[in-house]
Amino acid sequence: MKPYKILFFGTPEFALPSLKALIDSPNEILGVVTQPDRPKGRGRKLTPPPIKLLAQKYNLPIYQPETARDKVFLKQVQQLRPDLLVVVAFGQFLPKALLEIPPLGGINLHPSLLPKYRGAAPINWAIINGETMTGISIIKISLRMDSGDILFQKAIPIEPYETAGELHDKLASLGAEALLETIHQMQSGTIISIPQDDSLATYAPKLQKEDGVIHWDMPAADIANLIRGLDPSPGAYTYLDGKLLKLFRPKTISVSVDAPPGSIVEATNDEIKIATGQGILLIKEVQLQGRKRLPLKEFIKGYPCLKGKKLG
Repeated sequence: MKPYKILFFGTPEFALPSLKALIDSPNEILGVVTQPDRPKGRGRKLTPPPIKLLAQKYNLPIYQPETARDKVFLKQVQQLRPDLLVVVAFGQFLPKALLEIPPLGGINLHPSLLPKYRGAAPINWAIINGETMTGISIIKISLRMDSGDILFQKAIPIEPYETAGELHDKLASLGAEALLETIHQMQSGTIISIPQDDSLATYAPKLQKEDGVIHWDMPAADIANLIRGLDPSPGAYTYLDGKLLKLFRPKTISVSVDAPPGSIVEATNDEIKIATGQGILLIKEVQLQGRKRLPLKEFIKGYPCLKGKKLG
């Protein structure tokens, strides 16, 4: 089978296993396209995307257009003459003029079982919504968001206490394997293309800060899903004595309690129990505004009298 000449598009850590897998494959990586360096942190220091650092390590050509529609960039891609574009969490739509350059078009790795959870935050919303299964999809890139034909899918369970961060890493590795398998099937002529059923589509929009607000009248199980789905970032939060408090590592107890939702009904050295609209929520880690994330046994040293306090 003839190796492909591939132009890779990706930006965050999620894309790292995929690029590394392609580098180690027989295919030729013509270059890596990623987002421009952006200011980050308190010092607003210009910081390169994670995928740029990996590309530099392997001395791959790097392209950082402000937009994939840039005429100079499109001309550069034409000169490269790729067979295929591979996209993993790039962060921009690819225009028709770009997709028409390679004879094989482009393929995209998406961390959900499409057509469910199209959009920017599928890992988070799958956990928030209480899904027990998720997976990855490799699709043909079309001009509509995450709606191209499915070339490959693999499903995995979401574990009961799994966080978005943990599932992110699992799907990133799974996606890298799936990309190689998809490309192998394309090269061997065994690939099967299945159109998505748009009537089954659901969406996973970009997370906003307000998505993390904990409403204590909700069932404990739903609040636990919210906390897990926003861990490690941006975090689900409430308020303690007027200060923002992020909660982590939840568990639930299916018992009724005679206390207003949001009330801390018990505080021990390693956990707090909070009344909700249905059941009790146990929390083992917290992060107070302006402080580090801490296990409860460390946090409680500064807040020894938590029992009876009302959150929210």
